Amino acid sequence: MEVPVLKSRMLKIFTFTVVVAVAVAIIISNQVNARPIVTIDGSSTVYPITEAVAEDFQIAKKGGIRVTVGISGTGGGFKKFCRAEIDIVNASRPIQHSEMEACRAAGVQYIEMPIAFDALTVAVNPHNTWSRTITVAELRKIWEPAAHGKITKWNQINPAWPDEKIKLFGAGADSGTFDYFTEAIVGKAKSSRGDFTASEDDNVLVQGIATDKYSLGFFGFAYYIENQKKVNAVAIDNGKGGVIPSAESVGNGNYQPLSRPIFIYVNAKAVDKPEVNEFIDFYMKNAPSLVKEVKYFPLPREIYQFNLDHLKQRKVGTVFDGESKIDLRIDELLKLERRL
Repeated sequence: MEVPVLKSRMLKIFTFTVVVAVAVAIIISNQVNARPIVTIDGSSTVYPITEAVAEDFQIAKKGGIRVTVGISGTGGGFKKFCRAEIDIVNASRPIQHSEMEACRAAGVQYIEMPIAFDALTVAVNPHNTWSRTITVAELRKIWEPAAHGKITKWNQINPAWPDEKIKLFGAGADSGTFDYFTEAIVGKAKSSRGDFTASEDDNVLVQGIATDKYSLGFFGFAYYIENQKKVNAVAIDNGKGGVIPSAESVGNGNYQPLSRPIFIYVNAKAVDKPEVNEFIDFYMKNAPSLVKEVKYFPLPREIYQFNLDHLKQRKVGTVFDGESKIDLRIDELLKLERRL
């Protein structure tokens, strides 16, 4: 008769243990989910910088604040940002008029923060021995809308180049890099041929160029530096001879028209959240070293301090009036920021 009683007690103990275990799991899960979170999305070009900042910030906070960084392209990021779905958008170009209007309609105000300079890099396969230098006019001939389905071989661009089909790789339509490149080279943002392999993921573009001798493409400088054994950078001739992208050519303003500032934009309401405020403060104080670490070009420290001042003062808006400024130098960016 004692055995059934014992079994009953064991069952009760087991049931109680399971209930306690489930309750503890729920509590732990709730605690994890309750961690403050900073949400970021947007440019693949800016991603390496923000991801490096996010990693160091989370370590510094010992996991007390979670930071998520997505890649949907500058345009895709702004769509989410202007719907107030994320706190911060990574942007490889300034906010555009249509995005300004979308944010205004949704009541989203933003603080504009330049964080680095990029040298948008035109790259070819290492076995390409003929186009070590390319003129802006030749790039325009390759990428303008009129080239679609017509300019398909290298010797159509330059008679001295091979009679071989050219395989093109470039940023996707939601990419700020696509917007900037087409405006700088073709003369109008988003004005481009459509018969090329497009992706918002720069690693896809790198791999495509690396596997085809007759390929050409463009992406952010950091992706070139990380893949120098797979692709070669082409010198850009803007009328004064070929210039290779480098810290020197970006700093002295000679790498034009493909040298550009890159940004983050912060939702002004999100700044009221301590975790966002702390993240931006950490970002600006560590940007000079982390930007350099991921192979972009740091801005003068004065600009990072401007960003912190604008954060503190809640200075919203943009100094770019909805347009990219082609051929902008670092010293000119500093003058713009002083006027905000």
